[in-house]
Amino acid sequence: MFRALARASATLGPQVAGWARTMATRQLLVAPPEALLRPLSIPNRLLLGPGPSNLAPRVLVAGGKQMIGHMHKEMFQIMDDIKQGIQYVFQTKNPLTLAISGSGHCALEAALFNILEPGDPFLVGVNGIWGQRAADIGERIGARVHPMIKDPGNHYTLQELEEALALHKPVLLFLTQGESSSGVLQPLDGYGELCHRYNCLLLVDSVASLCGTPIYMDQQGIDVLYSGSQKVLNSPPGTSLISFSDKAKKKIYTRKTKPVSFYLDMKWLANIWGCDGKPRIYHHTTPVVSLYSLRESLALMAEQGLENSWRQHQEVTAYLHGRLQGLGLQLFVKDPALRLPTVTAVAVPAGYDWRDIVNYVMDRFDIEITGGLGPSMGKVLRIGLLGCNATRENVDRVIQALREALQRCSRNKL
Repeated sequence: MFRALARASATLGPQVAGWARTMATRQLLVAPPEALLRPLSIPNRLLLGPGPSNLAPRVLVAGGKQMIGHMHKEMFQIMDDIKQGIQYVFQTKNPLTLAISGSGHCALEAALFNILEPGDPFLVGVNGIWGQRAADIGERIGARVHPMIKDPGNHYTLQELEEALALHKPVLLFLTQGESSSGVLQPLDGYGELCHRYNCLLLVDSVASLCGTPIYMDQQGIDVLYSGSQKVLNSPPGTSLISFSDKAKKKIYTRKTKPVSFYLDMKWLANIWGCDGKPRIYHHTTPVVSLYSLRESLALMAEQGLENSWRQHQEVTAYLHGRLQGLGLQLFVKDPALRLPTVTAVAVPAGYDWRDIVNYVMDRFDIEITGGLGPSMGKVLRIGLLGCNATRENVDRVIQALREALQRCSRNKL
């Protein structure tokens, strides 16, 4: 064996030397980073912000499995499992149901890029940051955007929407079911029927609400619904869930212009996800390991049952609300029926800087809570109870941390 290697080396010697000369024609200007020569270190932290959430143990195990090809038959089976899981958590029978290779923002863009064309009138409920971003994306597409602006913590009534639908005659209405920046829960019963009466499609963001509060895509007449992997599903960020009704699909397949994004072109995505009944053709390399995790997250939800998950979040969040009020804190959303069961917004108490509280809880207790976002910045603290994190034990832990933070961080003492 050694003789064979020696003969091979002698034979290849001049060729190898030539390769080396070709590759090393210049001196390296950047040395290997010292930071990358140290072991990876991750803190053990309880994530009680609005997401991402801590991963369920079974999801962690799934993420450690070996890679397979994104066009292998076994991967297609995993994708088919995911489609069925999304249909379950969305409560829809829509064939055009799939996962997007990107976070919830990517799903929002996929919805708007495929439904809207330049010049289309687009009605947007802007009662927080997600409505702001939907309006921004609509403007970038060239749609005629009509924002309905409300202060954080408010919702939209059927009467208000009917007036706007009659005035603007939009092809699409955007609403956020769970506005995580302010902790408000938007009612949805009757809104799809109202939109259809005015020949308008209904698009709903359920990133912060899915599996934490009821939603029934087909029964509520929702035409496009999307969500994220990293909230109640306790999966890694980077994949998102989306589904289109037959009405929405018709709008996509009869549009006059191509979507502005090739990556998010729904006709291509429908094919790679097996939604069009045709042989699957390569479009992009899907995040294989992330899809393992998403599949297991959906499997865990199927085993728990949606109604049990809804009940869990309602009960634990009610317990959180009582404990917060026991500390003298005020809930930002006044009407209990409009409070999001997954993300609770607390008014920043007078005499405190929200940053001091958030930093104290993180530094002393290794618990993440966050401040407001977008229009609610500086006005609220946000506490998330998402999926496996929604327990009374975690409520007690964050209440203990907040109690100490309130004692130590008051600026009235200065």
